[in-house]
Amino acid sequence: MSSLQEQLMKAGLADKKKARKAKQQKREDVNKAKRGEIELEDPAERARRQREEQAQADREREAARKAEREKKEIAAQIKQMIEQSRIERSQGDVAYQFVQDKKIKKAWVTAKQQQQLERGQIAIVALDDSFELVPMVVAEKIRQRDEQAILLLNERGSQEVDEDDPYKDFPIPDDLMW
Repeated sequence: MSSLQEQLMKAGLADKKKARKAKQQKREDVNKAKRGEIELEDPAERARRQREEQAQADREREAARKAEREKKEIAAQIKQMIEQSRIERSQGDVAYQFVQDKKIKKAWVTAKQQQQLERGQIAIVALDDSFELVPMVVAEKIRQRDEQAILLLNERGSQEVDEDDPYKDFPIPDDLMW
């Protein structure tokens, strides 16, 4: 059985000069591959590598989708907690000021709610573009899920006076409004 090269020469489709040149080129390619100048890659290896890359890309997309789904679930949980445990503040006659997005906001609350806010018994939390009052227990659960949802939660027991404070002899009055 003769080689393909010999068959082409017999058929008149190739000549000895082209055959020699093809052999020489093949030899040079093999030598370059041995020296590491070019890389001859097996098609099966290339297909396996492409499958691995595709699988990795699929895993990354799935992880991103899962993170987005978890984020939405947390937002829904927070919204549900706020709506179920919000404290009615429609009868508020005292303006209570707090900071939201570097802006001073005002919430109208009752005198009792104002005292509870100051003592850390209730908190102000963000709900969509507004805010609501919720009990401290619910606020702590919300804080575990999303820190940014808590707009104001005063810590209990923060009445301790620092010894180095130059104003320690001048306590802040309870009825001071800013």
